Amino acid sequence: MKVVAMRSVFTMVFIACMLTCYHSFSQTNERSADICVYGATSAGVIAAYTAKQAGKSVILIDPGRHVGGLTSGGLGYTDIGNKFVISGIARDFYRRIGKHYGKLEQWIFEPHVAEQTFMQYLDAAGIKVLSDHYLVHAQNENSRITGIRLRNTQTSEEFVVTAKMFLDCSYEGDLMAKAGVSYIVGREANSTYNETYNGVQLREKHQFPDGVDPYRIPGKPESGLLWGISNGTLAEQGAGDRKVQAYNFRICLSDDPSNSIPITQPGNYDAAKYELLLRVIEKNTSLPLGTYLKIDHMPNHKTDINNNGAFSTDMIGMNYTYPEADHATRQCITKAHEEYVKGLLYFIGNDPRVPEHLRKEMLRWGYPKDEYTDNGHWSPQMYVREARRMKGAYVMTQANCEGKEKVTDAVGMAAYTMDSHNCQRIVVNGMVKNEGDVQIGGFGPYPISYRSLIPKAEECKNLLVPVCLSASHIAYGSIRMEPVFMVLAQSAALAAVEAIKTKKALQEISIAKVQKRMLEDPLMDGSTPEILVDNDDAQNITMKGGWDRVTKRAYGSSMFVSEGNTEAASVRFYPRLNVSGRYYIYFYLPQIENASTKMTIKVFDGKDERIITVSPADLKVEGQTSGEWVDIGVYTLSRKKPPYVEVSGANANGSIVADAVLFIKEKG
Repeated sequence: MKVVAMRSVFTMVFIACMLTCYHSFSQTNERSADICVYGATSAGVIAAYTAKQAGKSVILIDPGRHVGGLTSGGLGYTDIGNKFVISGIARDFYRRIGKHYGKLEQWIFEPHVAEQTFMQYLDAAGIKVLSDHYLVHAQNENSRITGIRLRNTQTSEEFVVTAKMFLDCSYEGDLMAKAGVSYIVGREANSTYNETYNGVQLREKHQFPDGVDPYRIPGKPESGLLWGISNGTLAEQGAGDRKVQAYNFRICLSDDPSNSIPITQPGNYDAAKYELLLRVIEKNTSLPLGTYLKIDHMPNHKTDINNNGAFSTDMIGMNYTYPEADHATRQCITKAHEEYVKGLLYFIGNDPRVPEHLRKEMLRWGYPKDEYTDNGHWSPQMYVREARRMKGAYVMTQANCEGKEKVTDAVGMAAYTMDSHNCQRIVVNGMVKNEGDVQIGGFGPYPISYRSLIPKAEECKNLLVPVCLSASHIAYGSIRMEPVFMVLAQSAALAAVEAIKTKKALQEISIAKVQKRMLEDPLMDGSTPEILVDNDDAQNITMKGGWDRVTKRAYGSSMFVSEGNTEAASVRFYPRLNVSGRYYIYFYLPQIENASTKMTIKVFDGKDERIITVSPADLKVEGQTSGEWVDIGVYTLSRKKPPYVEVSGANANGSIVADAVLFIKEKG
């Protein structure tokens, strides 16, 4: 009887607790919308805007107080891979940036310009971001998220959001995880997906030269390891683990004295953290600052500085707990990264042991007065390169990147190098070495599966994950570019809209309808889609003379290059116009070797011809290997009188290129 009574009491207490929890969840201050987007990253903004333009109510939530994530957080020197893969509103974003700087497109920009551009979308759609709110709980019933609970970072007050569809656009995959969706942190073994570049990778890029001693007192292991070196051992090549590639900050500095603030000693500064840098410098004391900091130049005397070399801004091995940490712990990890990077900048500029030429070069730079004005002129967004990755309905792998496996349910494309930063710093054969860096390219654009954005149906039927998508570690390294996230977010939002419209699970909708809408109304504003004629569009081009098909640096899969007999070489591009009217025409000019100093382009509008001469040398962008769109004028074109654009070798004194032509209808 006593046992039965005890069980009865336990059952009553358990039921009471469950009822209390349910009451707390259901009675808390509640907000509702058709679609809830968690994370006001670049992807989150585009997803929210897309959903609202499609006629759905939207709630956009972010743990921070800025929109745009890394794109507005310092990563202004955009990692692209191939501009051909960026479409829809994502491409429109870079067009709006271009308009700000007086060009068609601009992929290199200041942080505040990016944030202002993202706000244009939100303001136009009437979307107010619920800032300073982070996720504490997600309710998943019958494989559907019924609501999520959020906590205010300032007041700790909580409220619940309910929606028909949810999008996790965070860099960490918090909503996905709290909804009970399967995921992985770290690196799979190569054997998991029959890959080559996953798992442990000891390589030469961003590596210490041989002979750098890892001990506090050189040659004395008993003195202990220098700061930043792990006492772990090197596993076999390709072995899987839970180590996470290093994080840092993309640093915006200014060398304009009227717009810069000196780099001062940060909190918790410890010069011992940078002892390894001195040992690297000792190997060759004459090398410039760019050896240790990747300094890419931005408009208005600013930078986007990234990691470079053996010892730089990456805080290797200090982020392993971040992906699954709670909000407070993540703040501590982020602060530690900030202090480390600020300390590195201060160390290079002020420590007397650093060669004088490096100190002088570093002291040219300061924090920009007009950037991050509410955050001490420092980016609020740490570069979370990789955190959780969903184990979804389909896993993108190295085979997809290399074109060995091709999906048919594409909702976006990628083309960047398979890229991973270092994951650990260890001792190998008595020397300090970095492990984990991989940079493997040489492949063209490839499609990303819709199924990689959705969980398995048995886990969740109303959640899309366009950022922490389903991919192996090494494939994710190719996909994880900000413009690609934006494209996937637009597709994800349209999939959510389609699921609401048809009252189906995300796993059951027609992805063909989403693809069709992306093609027919890519900007979600009813405007006439632009027309791209690529050299690979065999039905829309004609050729004369000798041309070689080249893949490197092309727009899309290839371009045609003519190196000899250029007088006889020509390619005509014919657009298939659905609507007559005035069109802006642009010619894509990649950077090629031995390029002619001038190229002749002929435009026939159906009635008259116009000859334009362009100079490739004048269009080069420092540090970038991708090409630029050349404005060749505005023309009145008729769908009844086929126009064309022709590039020829007339008057050429070097190699010429025929790659792509763009026709954009004038609005109005």
